[in-house]
Amino acid sequence: MFQGLFNIINIPLGYVMRFLAGIFNNDFAAAVAVFTLLINVVLIPLSIKSQKSSVQQMRIKPKMDELRKKYGDDRQKMAMAQQELYQQEGVSMSGGCLPMLIRLALMMSIYWLIMSPFTYMAGADAKNIDNIYSKITSAKEYNDEYKDALGWDKVTINNKELAIIGNLREDGNIFEEVLSPDLYAEIKPDVEKLIEIDNDNKTHINFDLFGNKDLDLTKTPKFSFNIFKEAQLLWLIPIGAFLAQMLTSLISTKINKINNPEAPSMMGMMLTMPLISLFIGFGLPGGVGFYWICSSLIGGLIQSGVQLWYGPNKMLARERSKELLKQCDFEAKQLDKFNNTDSMIKD
Repeated sequence: MFQGLFNIINIPLGYVMRFLAGIFNNDFAAAVAVFTLLINVVLIPLSIKSQKSSVQQMRIKPKMDELRKKYGDDRQKMAMAQQELYQQEGVSMSGGCLPMLIRLALMMSIYWLIMSPFTYMAGADAKNIDNIYSKITSAKEYNDEYKDALGWDKVTINNKELAIIGNLREDGNIFEEVLSPDLYAEIKPDVEKLIEIDNDNKTHINFDLFGNKDLDLTKTPKFSFNIFKEAQLLWLIPIGAFLAQMLTSLISTKINKINNPEAPSMMGMMLTMPLISLFIGFGLPGGVGFYWICSSLIGGLIQSGVQLWYGPNKMLARERSKELLKQCDFEAKQLDKFNNTDSMIKD
């Protein structure tokens, strides 16, 4: 259901991804990197708006504290006084929420876009993908042996498309080799349709990162504690996502400390989120992990720039300057009126 709702955004964004991939010789990774850059540049005004809203909240905090002291536990009067204060100060009560909601919607949309590149970039019919997945997973013979042969041990309904693309490129068509003749016959028309799209130069997509087949972004990294024997080059994707998020978290923490020296330490959160990315990265296709790397580096650096330029101290100083200018302008007008009145009296 949610995927259907996001199609409103995904379909036009898919055309953008297809265009970018065409520029870079059908390279999926290059398209994702440039696409992530474009999205984050477009979102800069929202980041600025959100930052300004936070600063406005800081600016009126002393007045809010006075209201809390005045009205205590009377929530109704407090709410009315708060609304009146917001109107007087020109502060939006939802100023920080809207940018966050838009970012969340885009993040979810991009997730589906990265997980379904054949549908949105190559123009494949999602019914072909769904039919292949449902026929195989509902078959009586579908067991751990089939999962191992297809590499579907971590495949779910959400990441099925990337898995199927990878299967189609293994010796041309691994389905025909692995599945029983009867089961393959049920999905053969769908498989052939997807192979036709994949072999077309106009719709073909290259999922190998840096041209290395061991870094196939349709594959899911498989972690093993037997590092020396079972390590995969694809492990670089979740590890890269962890390092990218650590870097941007360190930069963001440093900037927050500069902007607000009294802010509490966020070391726990700074370590938690990268570790979650590392853990989840071993359960999702490399394409998603690569997007996280790009998003962390590009989005994090842009957000850090916004935090620096629109930091609380700088913005509060600008707000104070505006207030002083208004006050000076008011006093100048009053002085002009006084001078004009004085001249009229003398005349």
